[in-house]
Amino acid sequence: MARTGINVTDESRSVPKTILLLAWPVFLEQILTTLVGFVDTAMVGSLGAAATASVTISNSPIFLLNGVLMALGTGITALTARAVGAGEPEKVQQVVRHALLAMVVIGIPIVSVIIALHRFIPVWMGAAPEIIDTAADYNFITGFGRLFIMTSMMMNACFRGYGDTRTPLKINVAMNLENVVGNYLLIYPTRNITVLGRTFRMWGAGLGVRGAAIATALGMFMAGAIALYMTFHRKNAYRVSIGDIFRRPDTKLSGQIVSISFPSMLERMCMSLAGIISARTIATLGTISIAANSLCLTGESLSFMPAMAFQIAVTTLVGQCLGAKKMDLAKKFIRTTMGIALVTMTFTGIALWIFATPILTFFTPDKEVIAIGAKCLRIIALVQPVQVAGWVFSGVLKGAGDTKMNFYITAFTTWTFRTLLTVIAIRKMGLDLTAAIWVEDIEIIARCLLFYIYYSTGKWKTKMDHI
Repeated sequence: MARTGINVTDESRSVPKTILLLAWPVFLEQILTTLVGFVDTAMVGSLGAAATASVTISNSPIFLLNGVLMALGTGITALTARAVGAGEPEKVQQVVRHALLAMVVIGIPIVSVIIALHRFIPVWMGAAPEIIDTAADYNFITGFGRLFIMTSMMMNACFRGYGDTRTPLKINVAMNLENVVGNYLLIYPTRNITVLGRTFRMWGAGLGVRGAAIATALGMFMAGAIALYMTFHRKNAYRVSIGDIFRRPDTKLSGQIVSISFPSMLERMCMSLAGIISARTIATLGTISIAANSLCLTGESLSFMPAMAFQIAVTTLVGQCLGAKKMDLAKKFIRTTMGIALVTMTFTGIALWIFATPILTFFTPDKEVIAIGAKCLRIIALVQPVQVAGWVFSGVLKGAGDTKMNFYITAFTTWTFRTLLTVIAIRKMGLDLTAAIWVEDIEIIARCLLFYIYYSTGKWKTKMDHI
């Protein structure tokens, strides 16, 4: 029988080793995904600022819709980890089956909305007239791949819940490799290239932004297909069959998933709506600022690599420990994860500060975009340790099933600090993009502080018992 994952409650391993066994595949996955994202952004960016803006202008509202499934993933991971810790493989199978059912009931309608509104979305986001057509084409083409990437996200949530962080890594490697090769062949026209002193003719479709969209959609399809194959055909204790999807849902389990996931959905919707307002506000500064903000966020994603790894790891760690009724072990995992994360992110922040300009130069040749984006990236670099601390606390609450407090804290800081102050700074005070980034720093600090205060009360420890 295939290896099913890591049971973190096995105390024969040291605490740091268990954390790293869970975190390193996620970290590597984030590195590869981010590097491919860099290449993808650079390929599109080589077509100019308008192409970059076309690809990114619709991100916020689409992320809002994606957030519904990502929120369900939070509940799926928490319940899977809890069942693994409690030694209940049948319960894990039930959770996996409900995750698949969610794709049919919720995923298909979401994808249909994205495709139906493919042109309206960039118009509503305030896109300049010259990029509306290409932005609409990008949304329409990638829309057909989104059901598959959503399927991958849901299955990955199950895999991570039972301690298997390697399978999501493999899925993302395959998807990203396809994306790079597809971009290379579909974006650029047929041209001469030189390798090791030899020149030859390389075929290219010359489709520009449309080529990038096709490559992205094919990568999404590949990710979903692999995830489903691993779910149905890999022989382990948690395997389910295709026929299980159509079995009658378990009312109690469905209620638990909704109870944990609904606050996460509200949290993501809140953040996405705030992102939409901020993006529309930044759009009033012009195409250059849109592109600079997008590339700054792409550069900032460097810091998400270790931060995401630590958050996902601590979610699984806490979930399994609480399922096994080992609170002392959970606390050890939390303290050690936090210590490793803070050291790691301090060095990450320093790297972002030092290499801000080279990072942005990799994405685009536009000097004005580079100058503005580098300033913003250095501002973000200042709060990297604080940001990862907030992520770890958030992961603890998710693992414990305490998603309501995650929502309350995120909603309060996002709307009170980030959104309101960004609108005031740009629309009322006439400040530039850097003001919006300073506002983001303030919000990150406030959010981390509130997470710490609540974590210190210990109320999160028993939340799952009342669901």
